[in-house]
Amino acid sequence: MSRSRILAAATVIASAMTLNAAAFAQSGEVNVYSYRENKLVQPLIDAFTKDTGIKVNIVSASSGLEQRIKSEGANSPADVLLTVDIGRIDEAVQAGVTQPIKSDVIDKVVPAQYRDPDGHWAGISMRARVIYASKDRVKQDAITYEELADPKWKGKICIRSGQHIYNNALFAAYVAHHGEAKAEEWLRGVKANLAQKPSGGDREQARDVAAGKCDLAIGNTYYWALMNNDPDKKPWAEATRVILPTFAGGGTHVNLSGVLLAKNAPNRANAVKFIEWLAGEHAQHLYADANYEYPVRAGVAVNPTIAGYGKLTADTLPIAKIAASRKAASTLVDKVGFDN
Repeated sequence: MSRSRILAAATVIASAMTLNAAAFAQSGEVNVYSYRENKLVQPLIDAFTKDTGIKVNIVSASSGLEQRIKSEGANSPADVLLTVDIGRIDEAVQAGVTQPIKSDVIDKVVPAQYRDPDGHWAGISMRARVIYASKDRVKQDAITYEELADPKWKGKICIRSGQHIYNNALFAAYVAHHGEAKAEEWLRGVKANLAQKPSGGDREQARDVAAGKCDLAIGNTYYWALMNNDPDKKPWAEATRVILPTFAGGGTHVNLSGVLLAKNAPNRANAVKFIEWLAGEHAQHLYADANYEYPVRAGVAVNPTIAGYGKLTADTLPIAKIAASRKAASTLVDKVGFDN
């Protein structure tokens, strides 16, 4: 074969390789480790694949994903970690299994208080920790978190374990606002007002209000909305109403569903594309309407059921500061014997 034909053949082969690589990058894959329930995350996965052509391989678990990524080491297939709480976010960062996302899109769309200052995580939806109040027995329509320690509520409050990640985040926010000494005093006051030993989940707290065991319960915003879609649990929602509490002089405590970029992501470009897509309008509408969560993206409408609670004035305390107070909050829960 002549030199010119060899060069021509090499050019054809190189062009074909370039086209194949481009096609692979366009379709490609992304591996997602998720703490979200499959039924909640699957609509997002399906929509992302439809929008981008990128296949999503998902691994779901209720605990231990950050440790799995750590044990897999440099060969971990994980590209993205989806979490349900700032506790999971913090645990993943502390485990050293993440890397900065480095996305102008995320920096522009997600408010700074809902992003890691070092870029390791970003919030993609919000939920508030609120009060489920008895429609019959509670007449006031406003309350502060501080007021939950007021003796007037003695024997009238229900709550799940103080060590659960949702309550840990709320208690950590109280520590961040008021310091450990005042947080301890407050926790002792709330414990003295409990109608029963902390147990169950957020839905069960609404159940116990409906049964007359307590007048106030603490739960996340989306659980109340989901109960309305379940014939067995709808009576619990119908017996209660949601009050958006605030910190004195502040706003309502919010928690995050978050996303992190895995340290050794083998499909980093597709992972960043997935993360940016989650902050886009399509995904934010899905979070709002399918999962009953608050969008982090400005301009996306809140689901009407959630909007019915009233206007959310989210507390401005940065989520990173709440995460930094998680350990102190957990220690205080044990110190005051909150769950005993």
